[in-house]
Amino acid sequence: MTEHRDYVGAKMGMWLFLFTEILLFGGLFVLYSVTLGRYPTEFHEASKLLDVTMGTTNTVVLITSSLFAALSVAALQKGSRKTAEIFIGLTMALACCFLVIKYFEWSHKIHAGIYPGGETLVQWEPGKQAFFSLYYTMTGLHGLHVIIGMGVFTWVWAMIRLERCTPDHFVALENAGLYWHLVDLIWIYLFPLYYLIT
Repeated sequence: MTEHRDYVGAKMGMWLFLFTEILLFGGLFVLYSVTLGRYPTEFHEASKLLDVTMGTTNTVVLITSSLFAALSVAALQKGSRKTAEIFIGLTMALACCFLVIKYFEWSHKIHAGIYPGGETLVQWEPGKQAFFSLYYTMTGLHGLHVIIGMGVFTWVWAMIRLERCTPDHFVALENAGLYWHLVDLIWIYLFPLYYLIT
């Protein structure tokens, strides 16, 4: 008996899911814009407290991981299962690198009392408090999506090993790649909004 696979439905379902993610972050971007309009000077001053080098490094890391994710799909389509697995591994390794950098960045701020309710932040102007509240909310939510993406790629990697995700049936890897590209795209917007305010 031939197994029925609804590729169109799988792709449509992923695009609908990605649309809900865009709505989620879109609402946060609108909130950011409104708050920036209210406290432009405070946002500019607070932005200077972020580490641009770490932010830039994480941007390069995510863009590179997105390239590896795309290469994994291309490799599997060409029938090179082993190469696809290697590219998935590189994607997840860079995702870990992103999270480690973000951990050190957050740790430094938290240690200095710069977090919502922190002893340092509560003494600052409302605009700076709003900036860091949004910063932790949006980058934290993005970090959660990175972790979820790593889980999805781990599952797809296992499916490839079990030969359930193959050159003829690669929609699972393709959808994982689409999700990862969205995670990358969101960071590309977050980076200039928080680190490069002029």
